[in-house]
Amino acid sequence: METGGRGAYAARVNMNLSEGETIIFQGHPSWRAILGFYLKGILVAIVLGVIAKLVSSTTSVFVVVLVILALTLLIGFIKRWATTYSITTRRLNIKRGIISREIQETRLERVQNVNYNQSVYQRVMHIGDVDFDTAASGDYDFIFYGVADPGSVVERVDRATGADAAGSHGLGEPQSPGV
Repeated sequence: METGGRGAYAARVNMNLSEGETIIFQGHPSWRAILGFYLKGILVAIVLGVIAKLVSSTTSVFVVVLVILALTLLIGFIKRWATTYSITTRRLNIKRGIISREIQETRLERVQNVNYNQSVYQRVMHIGDVDFDTAASGDYDFIFYGVADPGSVVERVDRATGADAAGSHGLGEPQSPGV
């Protein structure tokens, strides 16, 4: 995670920052977010290993299990690495994919609400999903899935949008006591 401006990390993920724009958060889904995927892969490897042992005595169960585990680790790593979440002083960005690319981007001023959700599993793993409600239509989901310390991400967005100083009038500027 980099919090600087036009650093090497920003160039590596091709952010194309505007003049004066800085990165306040950049990262991938946490490795803890894909543990469930890995556990399912282990279960599939065990089941296929048992089936291989029952079907053929010449097939090496060890090789079958090892191949499934290796594929699970590789796919999980690629899924995590191929997703990048970025928050700058001007926009939110989600990039997914290696060969084909899906990019979601919105201007920070379009963010109306920022919430995070944590299931029991996610609370135990210290991860969560950060949901950005934007001025776009309801069909447009802007969610950072499986982020480590989601409360910190929400605080950074609040600081960047001025929401933490908004007070009850919600304009992003603190209301003077005499008004």
